[in-house]
Amino acid sequence: MIGRFRAGDEVFYGEIDDNRVYPKGSSGIYELSELRILPPACPSKIICVGLNYRDHAEELSMEVPESPILFLKPPSAVVGHEDKILYPACSSRVDYEAELAVVIGKRFKNIKADRAEDVIAGYTCFNDVTARDLQQKDGQWTRAKSFDTFAAFGPFIACSDELDVSDLKISCRVNGETRQESSTSNLIFDIPYLIEFISEIMTLEVGDVIATGTPPGVGEMQRGDCVEVEIQGIGTLRNEVI
Repeated sequence: MIGRFRAGDEVFYGEIDDNRVYPKGSSGIYELSELRILPPACPSKIICVGLNYRDHAEELSMEVPESPILFLKPPSAVVGHEDKILYPACSSRVDYEAELAVVIGKRFKNIKADRAEDVIAGYTCFNDVTARDLQQKDGQWTRAKSFDTFAAFGPFIACSDELDVSDLKISCRVNGETRQESSTSNLIFDIPYLIEFISEIMTLEVGDVIATGTPPGVGEMQRGDCVEVEIQGIGTLRNEVI
């Protein structure tokens, strides 16, 4: 596992092992509890995929899309593990969406699916927070998806050689109650396909994030709620809504 941390005025990446952090390029060792956990990447853009779980499409009685449905979130929406999600005053319905996220490790364009592993730094948990009432009102998704704090991800990056992402359990809990529960085996478009599809459109930069879609059970969050996204082999992303 790789994380991004702050100790005083110093920000650094480090490897996590048994609740100890070993900074890259340094001989020092920290206890995890001594550090502030930061978002594990600094994306120039966040590319999100809509309606990408078969069981979610079934839940909504919607046809499986023929090609990925994409939208963007700005880097200003990023927050990390244990950061607060801010409920906008102009919205009356804000939803959680648990997702597996891919963190890009190399700059590239037009890469084929069979080479996708070469450009992946690893995987993390993502909460695609959405002002659902504004999404429905606007008829498009930019405002509803782009508020500050609406792209929560972390806590750490699991390296691509550490797990098989084709069948990972993914869940979301609100105040300890499970609201979403599925497996990445239900993805309509797998990660190599998404990387090829997206890279035909845009250059991907180091640190960019691809959020791969959410399973069934999407629902409402309230101020004061604690929302947890857990993915097998990666960990748990936890945020409070205020």
